[in-house]
Amino acid sequence: MHTMKDGATVWLPYPREQIPGLPDDFTYGHWDGSGPLPGDPGEVRFLTGPPAPGADQALRTVLPRMGRLEVFQLLSSGYDYVMPMLDDMPPGTKLVTARGVHREATAELAVTLLLALCRGLDQFAVRQAEGRWRPEPRTTLVGKRVLVVGYGAVGATVAARLRALRCEPVLVARSERTTPAGHVHGAEQLSSLLPTVDAVVLCAPLTEWTRGMFDADTLALLRDGAFLVNVARGELVDTGAVVREVRGGRLRVALDVTDPEPLPGGHPLWNLPGALITPHVAAFTDAFPSMSVEFLCRQLHRYARGEELENVVLTTTAGPLGGERAA
Repeated sequence: MHTMKDGATVWLPYPREQIPGLPDDFTYGHWDGSGPLPGDPGEVRFLTGPPAPGADQALRTVLPRMGRLEVFQLLSSGYDYVMPMLDDMPPGTKLVTARGVHREATAELAVTLLLALCRGLDQFAVRQAEGRWRPEPRTTLVGKRVLVVGYGAVGATVAARLRALRCEPVLVARSERTTPAGHVHGAEQLSSLLPTVDAVVLCAPLTEWTRGMFDADTLALLRDGAFLVNVARGELVDTGAVVREVRGGRLRVALDVTDPEPLPGGHPLWNLPGALITPHVAAFTDAFPSMSVEFLCRQLHRYARGEELENVVLTTTAGPLGGERAA
């Protein structure tokens, strides 16, 4: 059976031979964000954004030349970083994320960072480098209340892993609801919940609602000695306020994402006792290639059949002056 998609040009960040089972309907090009383009950008109908650091600049160069683009597929869960590029996409382009692909890896690091803070692994690592043997009791996650902010794919997986560690996850999302896994509080309850928890794990996307949500006033609501883990976006947190709270010894934090990012040399977070920093690596494990390949293959079969794609977050429309706007 032939479809209107037959012969459409698809650009992928992996060579076609690394993705077994792809539909035969398409013409494939391999573009990882570097090197020469594999063909005419004007013919591309389905573009997968390269999951490489610095690919944003390459995308800004090539997107304005893709006048026939129908699908812009990201391999990240978040999409805030491509919002400034919407005007470069033709009307009707679907912006699609890889929500769910990173849930296990990101949740794993979130819980690892929380355990590291609890058990003082960052401090023991410093003492190891200094050759100091100094045993001391540390806290445990058992019986602790942990606020999980953002109850999407990652947040739900974090909560499940915390339950296995005999924690009490407290769930917060933008709107209140009941799920099979338990009650999810609405955002308006955040201020009343914060004084009641021992730790916070941020898993929420960066939106108008979440930007700067953990500012000085919000952080002040946490108990002395509380932990904050951020595997979402650095902009959810007021960095200056975090530095002040950690420097004062009131909070301890583990951040896989920062604001600014990359964290510049000489920034106080680098050498701040009580702050553990990882360089935005939550999603990047040896499982990422196989999981992203499986996801792309599934999406392209949907595209070939003309079915709705997974994780469509918006469709561009023509603005009143000719520019595109999100629908």
